[in-house]
Amino acid sequence: MDETAELADFRAETRAWLEANCPEEMRQPVRSDSDICWGGRRFVFSSPAQKLWLERMAERGWTVPEWPREYGGGGLSKAEARILGQEMRRIRARPPLSSFGIWMLGPALLKYGNEAQKREHLPKIARGEIRWCQGYSEPGAGSDLASLRTSAVLEGDHYIVNGQKIWTSYADRADWIFCLVRTDPEAPKHLGISFLLFDMESPGVSTAPIRLISGSSPFCQTFFDNVRVPKENLVGAPGRGWEIAKYLLTHEREMIGGMDSGAAEGRDGIAQVAKRALGVGEDGTLPDSMLRTDIIRQEIDSWAFALTMERVKDEAKAGQGTGALSSMLKYYGTELNKRRMELMMSLEGTESLLWEGKDREGDLARAWLRSRANSIEGGTSEIQLNIIAKNVLGLPAA
Repeated sequence: MDETAELADFRAETRAWLEANCPEEMRQPVRSDSDICWGGRRFVFSSPAQKLWLERMAERGWTVPEWPREYGGGGLSKAEARILGQEMRRIRARPPLSSFGIWMLGPALLKYGNEAQKREHLPKIARGEIRWCQGYSEPGAGSDLASLRTSAVLEGDHYIVNGQKIWTSYADRADWIFCLVRTDPEAPKHLGISFLLFDMESPGVSTAPIRLISGSSPFCQTFFDNVRVPKENLVGAPGRGWEIAKYLLTHEREMIGGMDSGAAEGRDGIAQVAKRALGVGEDGTLPDSMLRTDIIRQEIDSWAFALTMERVKDEAKAGQGTGALSSMLKYYGTELNKRRMELMMSLEGTESLLWEGKDREGDLARAWLRSRANSIEGGTSEIQLNIIAKNVLGLPAA
């Protein structure tokens, strides 16, 4: 469908601005975690270009292009935001900011937060000033999250929080946490949960990293020992946290499901990796026809999935919601990413098995091992299939 003259003008202006303002270094493929800008009080930029790119995009509100301008966003329409994404991909621009605040907390605050909470937290998220982590799972409450036991007791103007969370991604690097707590132990388990925000530097908060088989991990155990949280940091009404948590989980599952989209992160595509690792023939193609077929299948599936993600997002913004569809996206995206990592390993052959060495530190092998966790985090694949069976297909309970 042809663009309107107004959108065509927006595309031209956006293209010109990106060409003039995106540093050349920020158009190179993401090679390591240090190339990803997470922001936050303690974040150390990998280069002046990375810092400049964030500052320029945040100034325009384009780290969160569809958020309202009064909360640090760009105020763009869906069509304008899509054009911005297309133009960034055209020059292979890296995202200026990766953030749980953008992917998960921001949408929840826009829907459930009061005006003071929106004005306090959303602009800081948009500018990358505060890095957030998620306090959901507990040692005894994983897939059955509503069984959580971390307590928050109201004493005067503060909630007193005690308990433990686990698998808290980047808790040791985060500035603030959005946390599910039990405020009414007598209520049915889904109805006694509330949603709190608090500073990770509050007295009584401590973290302990969890090391995985890959040799490192973003995951932590997080402990709360009589942490005092101002009552105004409660999002929504007391006991309504489960509703907020479910809404936020749909965004988390979409985010995890979208991990396969390497282009969205400015990473090299599989074809580029294959050509670099294996070389090409005189006709410019890979000599192995079976391998070419595998790569084409993966790229077609990835593009089809990316288009499906866009469609679902448009439907959600039109008020149709995502609901159980987020479980479908999370499950398929997880499997697609695992398949992608298997293919990457096969492209590198025995080189992919290197763990340590003079010239490399086994990044691919570690990433392959890390991808196994995709089918656990954000709700296990088994739980997602149960949700799909019940709420999408309408199958009877076993």
